[in-house]
Amino acid sequence: MAPRIDAPVRAILGPTNTGKTHLAIERMCGHSSGVIGFPLRLLAREVYDRVVAMKGEAQVALLTGEERIVPPTARYFLCTAESMPVPGGDGHHDSDFQRDFAFAAIDEAQLGIDPERGHVFTDRMLRVRGREETLILGSDTLKPIVRELLPDAEIVSRPRFSTLRYAGSVKLSRLPPRSAVVAFSAEQVYALAEMLRRFRGGAAVVMGVLSPATRNAQVAMFQRGEVDYLVATDAIGMGLNMDVTHVAFAGLEKFDGRRDRRLTIPEMAQIAGRAGRHQKDGTFGTLGLSDTSASFSEEEITAIEDHRFRPLDSVYWRNANLDFTDVRSLIGSLEAKSDDPILRSAPEAIDLSVLKLCAQDPAIASKRGAQTRRLWAVCGLPDFRKVGPMHHSRMVRRLFSYINEGGHVPHEWFAAEVARLDNMSGDIEALADRLAGIRSWAYIAHRSDWLKEPAKWAERTREVEARLSDALHERLTQRFVDRRTAVLVRDIGARGGDALPVTVAADGEVSVGPEPIGHLTGFDFRVDPNARLADKRLLLAAAERRLGDELDRRARALIEAEDQAFELTTDESGMIALGWEGHILARLSAGRSLLEPALRTARALDRLSVPTRASLRERLERWLDGQVQKHLQSLTNLASAASDPGSSPGVRALAAMLADAGGVMPRKAMLGPIAHLEQADRQALHKLRVRLGPLDVFLVPLIKPAAQRWRAALLAVRMNQAMPQLAGAGASTLGPEADPRGASLAYRRLGRQWLRIDLADRLASHARKVRSAGGEDPLDLPLATSLGLDEEAIAKLMGEVGYTKAGDAWRWRGRRPQRDDRRPQPSSHAFAELEKLRRPLEPKLEDRPLPLLHPADQKPHPGAGRHRRGLC
Repeated sequence: MAPRIDAPVRAILGPTNTGKTHLAIERMCGHSSGVIGFPLRLLAREVYDRVVAMKGEAQVALLTGEERIVPPTARYFLCTAESMPVPGGDGHHDSDFQRDFAFAAIDEAQLGIDPERGHVFTDRMLRVRGREETLILGSDTLKPIVRELLPDAEIVSRPRFSTLRYAGSVKLSRLPPRSAVVAFSAEQVYALAEMLRRFRGGAAVVMGVLSPATRNAQVAMFQRGEVDYLVATDAIGMGLNMDVTHVAFAGLEKFDGRRDRRLTIPEMAQIAGRAGRHQKDGTFGTLGLSDTSASFSEEEITAIEDHRFRPLDSVYWRNANLDFTDVRSLIGSLEAKSDDPILRSAPEAIDLSVLKLCAQDPAIASKRGAQTRRLWAVCGLPDFRKVGPMHHSRMVRRLFSYINEGGHVPHEWFAAEVARLDNMSGDIEALADRLAGIRSWAYIAHRSDWLKEPAKWAERTREVEARLSDALHERLTQRFVDRRTAVLVRDIGARGGDALPVTVAADGEVSVGPEPIGHLTGFDFRVDPNARLADKRLLLAAAERRLGDELDRRARALIEAEDQAFELTTDESGMIALGWEGHILARLSAGRSLLEPALRTARALDRLSVPTRASLRERLERWLDGQVQKHLQSLTNLASAASDPGSSPGVRALAAMLADAGGVMPRKAMLGPIAHLEQADRQALHKLRVRLGPLDVFLVPLIKPAAQRWRAALLAVRMNQAMPQLAGAGASTLGPEADPRGASLAYRRLGRQWLRIDLADRLASHARKVRSAGGEDPLDLPLATSLGLDEEAIAKLMGEVGYTKAGDAWRWRGRRPQRDDRRPQPSSHAFAELEKLRRPLEPKLEDRPLPLLHPADQKPHPGAGRHRRGLC
């Protein structure tokens, strides 16, 4: 470059967020051409995208170690500091881009104090000039250096646009939204991002080792608000502009390549200054760790807030006038010292360390002239993998062995190494390592004097890097971002119109905003089974907050629904419940009577508002009462008769026993109440649909399948048992596999078979009529055969009636008396004593004449009854 003698050199100095970089971009675009050097590839790429939007791709170039986009008509170059075109070159880069620029600028020039890269920034500050204008951008600490080294430069101080304040320490779980957490190792970055995923739904990750594509994808996620937190290394402090309101330091110490040391105050300020961009104020603090070294001192806080730092008294420098006579002369020129005390000799950089290691080989140490120049160019290959000088020098020696005599890197070796790295499997660490490896080959591919087809291989490495970047972004997002939790965390803090919409899909999937949180089945919300255990409480809390309106809407629709919407069902344990479309609404438990069970609403209904839940409960009770009345009306009428004072004592006694048993009882269990029935009582019971059969006493309508089902349910509720297995509708007989609890509701057991009680009643009544008429065949054989009764069942039935098999005929043997003496014990009064005296005069039971009544209606103690009436 050949700047004009009067070309201005200005130093734009100030703290972060003073618009220095923005000013440089505007000034460059106002010139016919220009170049800006940045401290990071990520920042160079960010500014490149901005300038492309202003000038178009054809006029803008990007130059970094491993990425070059240089259109033939490019006029504006955005570069890393190491890749900036400088007069005479630096020996590491080719001379394809040595040209005259109207404008030149170097950003973050105060990095001249950095032990590892400081000499590069000092060199660019001293040597890079624009033909018409030069800007040196940096912090106020650079002011004495500019005055000493560039006495003719104009110094312009710029104030910070916003205020930066110390906010103290805060726990990670209480970190405010739009915060950036700064850590100083990849392991710490990953650990913090994982914790933020659990507490706040995740975080974007930004590190210097990421490719621009990965970094841009992560930052875009943060900028769009998909996550409210960012975890980054100190690379964030180098001009990366994001909407950050708070910066939290995970620590205040870093490893600088040689030792662990505490950050300097300017380094702290550079990082903290990322908070509060433009006119928006920002805060900084720590994560509240117990380690006292992770806390700011009062001096540090005051200096950062007031932007007052100790001025620099020196910068690192390395001689740029290199002697390529031979390798020894080259090393000597690199280690030359400056006479100016402000320019301190830089610590040995990795390129010089690699050169010295290579020079230990006599074959390399003997190189001279052009070969020495090529050796130094190869030593400039950055150690992207951070493997150290010893390991890195092996790759440098191999490269030099190929290009030593003007040759090229074998494309077979190059292709094989790139193919080895073209692997998208593995975890974050494996992908990051491959990404660092491909950056080395991308650097090589951009050297036109090292490869035969540099454009082809540059495209190949770019494709692999893009795929690795996409895979790494996917892994980072998968591991450190739970979009659902992030959405819910923002939703919890939302109020009014800011609340995210809740949608319930046709299949019951519930989403808050774009993220599904679970399924709503009836009134029961179930968390997404794929959710992590730690996230389930958060999802349930979101459902409690946001599903109230939807649940009330469903409840109101159910309250107004027809009876067909409800059903008698069982829950997962077989207990009786009321349901709706397969969903449990309430469970039944024992109540005041068999026909009045208690109704307990399901826990899922607790999410309803109190008035709505009460209304729905009332609707369920109305439905239950209606179904009992519909299917068990005869049983409810019988229960009413049992408590009706207008009914006779005999009717009330029998009705009470039968109603309590569910409408069916064996006759032998009711002989006492039946014996005391008058003719009017029998007529009243007939009107109540009570059948006083020879074998069973039962309500005829209860034989219907629907009535059986409801009786089974109510009896199971009273006994706190599961619903029994019922027979199929219309079944006349059941086999031995039938459930005794279900079969006994409407069937009589006859050996291994069960016969429906109304059919057993027909067969028994037929036998009774035949005997009364003096007939000889009491068995209705055609009916028994049509019912499929086997010989055992027929014999059992006829035995219950009073018959026994005698060859091919049936012989009456009479009803067997009960084994226990059911006569009541006489009381100790005069009439009882008189009864004892008269009892020996009674004829024996077997000597009495047969009564006129059917044996089934015979009273247990007829003699005692006659004598009680006689005494009276």
